[in-house]
Amino acid sequence: MVDPVIVASGQTYERAYIQRWLEQGNFSCPKTRQPLPHDNLIPNYTVKALITSWCEANNVAEAAALEKNDRVTRSGETSQAFEQLITNLVTDLSSPFAGARKYAAAELRLLAKDDIQSRILVVEAGAVRPLIALLDDGDEQTQEIAVTALLNLSINDNNKAEISRAGAIDPLVRVLKAGSSAAVENAAATLFNLSVVDNNKEVIGAAGAISPLVELLASGSPGGKKDAATALFNLSTSHDNKPRMVRAGAIRPLVELASQAATGMVDKAVAILANLSTVPEGRVSIAEEGGIIALVQVVETGSPRGQENAAAALLHLCINSSKHRAMVLQEGAVPPLHALSLAGTPRGKDKLELFTRSCHLKQN
Repeated sequence: MVDPVIVASGQTYERAYIQRWLEQGNFSCPKTRQPLPHDNLIPNYTVKALITSWCEANNVAEAAALEKNDRVTRSGETSQAFEQLITNLVTDLSSPFAGARKYAAAELRLLAKDDIQSRILVVEAGAVRPLIALLDDGDEQTQEIAVTALLNLSINDNNKAEISRAGAIDPLVRVLKAGSSAAVENAAATLFNLSVVDNNKEVIGAAGAISPLVELLASGSPGGKKDAATALFNLSTSHDNKPRMVRAGAIRPLVELASQAATGMVDKAVAILANLSTVPEGRVSIAEEGGIIALVQVVETGSPRGQENAAAALLHLCINSSKHRAMVLQEGAVPPLHALSLAGTPRGKDKLELFTRSCHLKQN
């Protein structure tokens, strides 16, 4: 091969030979025998690059020269050809052939992985709705590819709103509840990206995302736990989501993570606990699940950010309940908090001053 192209079935052929096949009146894929819904030939740039690399490494001058000439020929047409490639791939997302749908989703996933402009072009070409439809595809691998493509597209800020408007949240929650482990983790990461938009936080929480995110936080892989924690942190900044998270059992795994420095997730867990400590059920659950001991430990040995959030959570516990205040004092919180007040951030010092004042006022 020197000019590989992809047909509608997803198979790759040398351009000259597949063109001859089509010109002879054949309207099926030579390898799979599937009928071809269209005769568009999409350049396979990945295989092309491999061929060129091999030719250059092995001093095959003719093929290298062909590549050079082809590059010059394409220089004025690259943008238009690339946009046509994306359009064809988006069309194939709705193909009646499962292989074509999977291949198109996989190619769009790769295009959106690292390139900002590609993410914009893919969304402008109308890829979002058919990718969302593939989230309910019966094929597990196709579902994984589709959710990963949406994850890549959702990195772009403008795309976040478009993906949400297209109705992605409910299907993403269904993947989060019943998908493969890889699909679940990427669905969690996509929901995190979408939750950056303030209006989406309540929508995601109401759609039932919190319980499966808490389950992933408790029992997922290290990467899955991080995706879940990041998504839950964003959701915990919405007042209505805080009781939902407590009812879903979020406090226990958060306390466990806050107690395990080796996981590298202490700061995130404590930040979520600080948010949940602003509601009554959150404070009760933190005390019942041993969270006070974990928070005092973070004040003693945590990072500056972790210490600040741990102090904020302890402050909420002390101000709102004499019972919780007694528990905080019993765990020896005052000495490390005093030490922190001497070396902490200005914001942290303000919180610690409030904490100290609260304890003294309530004790007197």
